[in-house]
Amino acid sequence: MLVFVIPLKSRQFSKSWERVTQLFERCIKSVCHQTSSEFHVIVVCHEKPDIQFNHPNITYITVDFPQAKDTKYINQGRTDKGRKILKGLVEAQHFSPTHTMAVDADDCVSRNLAEFVKNNPNSNGWVINKGYKYQEGDKYIYVKRNDFYKMCGSCNILRYDLNLIPENPEYNRGYGYYKYYIDHAKVKNILKEKDINIKLLPFPGAIYMLATGENHYYDGTRLNFSIFNRKTLNQSIRDEFGLYDL
Repeated sequence: MLVFVIPLKSRQFSKSWERVTQLFERCIKSVCHQTSSEFHVIVVCHEKPDIQFNHPNITYITVDFPQAKDTKYINQGRTDKGRKILKGLVEAQHFSPTHTMAVDADDCVSRNLAEFVKNNPNSNGWVINKGYKYQEGDKYIYVKRNDFYKMCGSCNILRYDLNLIPENPEYNRGYGYYKYYIDHAKVKNILKEKDINIKLLPFPGAIYMLATGENHYYDGTRLNFSIFNRKTLNQSIRDEFGLYDL
């Protein structure tokens, strides 16, 4: 079974809590729109968001970790994210997952992930090599044909033991303690150095939402959209990823 872990930023750290909540509601609807019922979702947050959507496969874990003091400092937000991912992964063991996937709280994912994992329970895991990137309100969506996992945090599906969870997890440490859970682009190579190979997911697995106003990090290069990778945002893509306009 696949367990998704969604770390949600706090109201205090948000530029707009209303916007964060809207993005999160679309994200969790997307995650729960799986073709297989064999999945669970763990949301780790400081405060539970007020949304209308409910699903029996969702568990909310509220935490009181020290919160970032200044939104200008990226590492403060990323450390908070790392703590929450680690907490979610620890909690995930209660659902006996074969695999887990961390999902950024503003992205959308393919509805085919849980079924794919169900059919491949013994795999080390996968990185999402091909996906989409999208800017809110655009009539086009852009294909990222390679190295999607290097730009988007919703990208690694790992066999549970390959999360390398510490024997005694700590939640009051600095940025370096959580780097494995934060630096998503490096996970594939870190495991390769341990002679553990994870595969490329054989289909587009996620949509990276850009310039939401609440991203922890993005730069101008990520907003450069080539017309050669552009395609009309059709209903088929919307249905597979649960993408709707906010």
